[in-house]
Amino acid sequence: MTKPINVALAGAGAFGQKHLDALKLIDGVKVTSVIGRELDKTKEVAARYGIAHVTTELDETLARADVDAVILCTPTQMHAEQSIACLRAGKHVQAEIPLCDKLADGQAVVAEQEKTGLVAMCGHTRRFNPSHQYVRQRIVAGELNIHQMDVQTYFFRRTNMNALGQPRSWTDHLLWHHAAHTVDLFQYQTRSRVVKANAVQGPIHPVLGIAMDMSIQLKAENGAICTLSLSFNNEGPLGTFFRYIGDTATYIARYDDLFNGKDEKLDVSKVDVSMNGIELQDREFIAAIREGREPNASVRQVLPCYEVLHQLEQQLS
Repeated sequence: MTKPINVALAGAGAFGQKHLDALKLIDGVKVTSVIGRELDKTKEVAARYGIAHVTTELDETLARADVDAVILCTPTQMHAEQSIACLRAGKHVQAEIPLCDKLADGQAVVAEQEKTGLVAMCGHTRRFNPSHQYVRQRIVAGELNIHQMDVQTYFFRRTNMNALGQPRSWTDHLLWHHAAHTVDLFQYQTRSRVVKANAVQGPIHPVLGIAMDMSIQLKAENGAICTLSLSFNNEGPLGTFFRYIGDTATYIARYDDLFNGKDEKLDVSKVDVSMNGIELQDREFIAAIREGREPNASVRQVLPCYEVLHQLEQQLS
């Protein structure tokens, strides 16, 4: 019989609800508690998903015996501190990307995970998207070596709104959040550490206090290079688009869809049990807990990404 896993969700906003939808599809998983900043809105989400316990305090949930693991979809600045609190309370934890916005905080999470031996994972979803898994499988099989990745991450966010069009209580960040996806994926797919990194950024927004445009160059130890362009000023199309240029093929990944260099769509529906990267990410988290192993995208595995982001931040400051 599959061991039941009781999960708590902290942060019941747009992305938190994507996790709730994903967890419903995983056998033997029950969401027993939800934590949110605004009690009334959190109660509405809990009622919709049939979650019994609702609170505004993470500590209250961590004290509960019916919680084995926590998924954090809270503001970026809380991820590291809350991850450590979960581990110290004896709970497995998955923090949404990014793990931290300061390298020292990420290092502290890794140290706490090593001390407790619990599962600690970060939501680097690109590792799990079927499109990127397809490319990864060809790399691991020795059928493809990446020469270059060309990536565009484009949004239109001149005001501080979330994916549901609601005001955010925190400010998003091109470097520590959106660049983290690509920096980690580049090292993961090339299976090589970044040895050179450069960044430039555009003007700082007078209200949000962040750069709205950024350009990043990376070089891996094996010689592969990556060019990443990011913007909150782009009016469309929106999202992140990855071009893999390899020695035997070119691939273009648009979310969960994959195309070849001639822009012909490839069938990636059989790559994994789902086409939903969030669901696959959560399945890995639950499987690692059940099997007592390190998950793909563990905090230890993704820390090199944050080391690179730290280097880039030093250049931009």
